[in-house]
Amino acid sequence: MRSQCRMRTEFALQEIMSSGGAEDDIPQGERKTVTDFCYLLDKSKQLFNGLRDLPQYGQKQWQSYFGRTFDVYTKLWKFQQQHRQVLDNRYGLKRWQIGEIASKIGQLYYHYYLRTSETSYLNEAFSFYSAIRQRSYYSQVNKEDRPELVVKKLRYYARFIVVCLLLNKMDVVKDLVKELSDEIEDYTHRFNTEDQVEWNLVLQEVAAFVEADPVMVLNDDNTIVITSNRLSETGAPLLEQGMIVGQLTLADALIIGNCNNQVKFSELTVDMFRMLQALEREPMNLASQMNKPGMQESTEKPARRENPHKYLLYKPTFSQLYTFLAAAFKELPANSVLLIYLSATGVFPSGRSDSEGPYDFGGVLTNSNRDIINGDAVHKRNQSYKEMHCLHPGDLYPFTRKPLFIIVDSSNSVAYKNFTNLFGQPLVCLLSPTAYPKALQDQSQRGSLFTLFLNNPLMAFLFVSGLSSMRRGLWEKCQDYLRKINRDIAQLLTHSRSIDQAFLQFFGDEFLRLLLTRFVFCSATMRMHKIFRQETRNYPETYPQLPRDETVENPHLQKHILELASILDVRNVFLENTIDDY
Repeated sequence: MRSQCRMRTEFALQEIMSSGGAEDDIPQGERKTVTDFCYLLDKSKQLFNGLRDLPQYGQKQWQSYFGRTFDVYTKLWKFQQQHRQVLDNRYGLKRWQIGEIASKIGQLYYHYYLRTSETSYLNEAFSFYSAIRQRSYYSQVNKEDRPELVVKKLRYYARFIVVCLLLNKMDVVKDLVKELSDEIEDYTHRFNTEDQVEWNLVLQEVAAFVEADPVMVLNDDNTIVITSNRLSETGAPLLEQGMIVGQLTLADALIIGNCNNQVKFSELTVDMFRMLQALEREPMNLASQMNKPGMQESTEKPARRENPHKYLLYKPTFSQLYTFLAAAFKELPANSVLLIYLSATGVFPSGRSDSEGPYDFGGVLTNSNRDIINGDAVHKRNQSYKEMHCLHPGDLYPFTRKPLFIIVDSSNSVAYKNFTNLFGQPLVCLLSPTAYPKALQDQSQRGSLFTLFLNNPLMAFLFVSGLSSMRRGLWEKCQDYLRKINRDIAQLLTHSRSIDQAFLQFFGDEFLRLLLTRFVFCSATMRMHKIFRQETRNYPETYPQLPRDETVENPHLQKHILELASILDVRNVFLENTIDDY
C-alpha cells in the first residue's frame, strides 16, 4: 500500500513540476516538501474513503482506523501550515484545497460524535467548519468553470448546517441558509445541472426543521431565545438521601425514525433530533483534553462516557434494525440498560386472531420498497398473513434478557402493552397516545407532541394550552416551577407502595429518571386537559401499568399543574377536579 502511494505521489509530482517549467531548478528540499505533501494528501484520501467500508454498528472495530485517519489529517494540516509558501509556489496549492482538508477534518469530528455520542466533538467540527467560512477558503471556487467544485462547497454548507442544528446555533443556521440559497442560485444559473431540484429541497427541509418548534421564546426586543434541551447539571431531579433505587446505567440507545411526512434534514427527523438531545449532556470544550480522538491504546481503559452511545436509524428495514439491535445487545456492559426509541407509523392487525400472542396486535412500520399512499402502506398480499415489514412486540422478546427501556411514539403504540417479561429483567415501555384531539391543531409534520413532552415539557405544555410565544422572564419562571414539579414527581414514584419495581430499577440513571418524570408530567397534563378527556386513547400508557392514583392522577401533582396553568393564565383549559373512573 505504501509503495503504491509513493508511485502515485511521484507521478503527481512529475505532472506538477513539468507544468511549472524548469524542473532542474527546483531545490531538493522543496522537491521533498512537495513529495511529502502529496504522499500525506493521497494517504489521507485513502483512509477517509476507507471509513465508508467500516461497519456502522459495533463500538470497537472502527476505533483504531479512526485513530490512524485522525493522525494523518493532523500531520497533513500542520504540514500545509508550515510549508504554505513552498506549496503555493511549487505545488500550486489553492485555497479551496485547504478548505477541502479542513472540511474533511470537520467531517471526521462529526462522525466521531456519531460513533461516540460525545457532544464535545461537535464543537471541534464547528471550529473547523467556521474557520473555512471565516477565511473564505471556498471563495474562489465560483471563478473556476468546474461544477464539481461548487458541489463540494454546497455539501460543505449542508454539513455545517447539520452541526449547527445539533449545537442549537440557530442564528448561524439562518446565516448559512441565506448563503447556501445564494450559492445554489448562482450554481444553477451558471451550470445547466440536473440537481437543482434536489438542492432546493435541501433548503426547504432545513427551513421547515428550523421552524418545527410550536412555541417561540422571545427577548424584550422580540429576538428569539435559543433554548437547549440537553441534560444540564440542574436538569434531572436529585435522588433523596437513602432512597433505594437501581444502580443501572443507560449505556446504549437506538433512535429510530420512520414516520411518513415528518420534517427531516440529513436523515434526521424532528422526533429523532429531539430524542437524541434528551439523551445527551451539554457539550464541553475539548481544548483541555490532551488525547486526540481515536488515539487511545487498546491497553488503556476508556474514559467514562458522559452520554449513552446512540445509533440513529432513519427508515431502517427490519433486517437493518435487527442487526443494530443485536450489536447493541451484544456489547451492552454489565449493569447497563438498552433504550429503544421508536417513532414510526403504526401497523395494525389485518384481522381477528384466535390467539392473542405478541405477533397479533401489530406494531410499527419498518422500511420496505412498498408504495406509501397518504401514510398508509399499500397491502398487496393475503391479509391473513402477518405484516412482514412490521416490528412486533414479539420481535423484541429476545432482547429482554437484559434491562430494556422502550419508548414507542406511534398510532399503534398500545401494541407494546402486550409484553410478557419472560426473563425477569427490568423492562419498561412508555407508550404515546394513539390519537390526539381533533380540536388540537395538527402538528404531526413538525414532530410528535408526546416526544416534545419528553424533550421539552414546558414547550409542549404551552402548545396544548394554546400559546405560541412566551417572554423570556416568564419562561424562566415556569422552568423553575417545572423543576419543582419534577422533584415532586420523583418523590411520588419512589414513595409509591404499589409501583412496579422495574420503574425504580431504572430510576438511578439521570437520563431515564428525567424521561420517567417527564412522562408522568405529560400524562397528568393530558388527563387534566379538557379536550384530551374526550377519549382514553388520547392518554399515554405504560407497561407495566403505573398506579394512577399515586402518580399520574395524584391530587398533589394535579394541584401543581393547575398552579403552572395559573402562572400562564391558561387555567381555563384544565379541569379543576379530574379524578374519574375510566
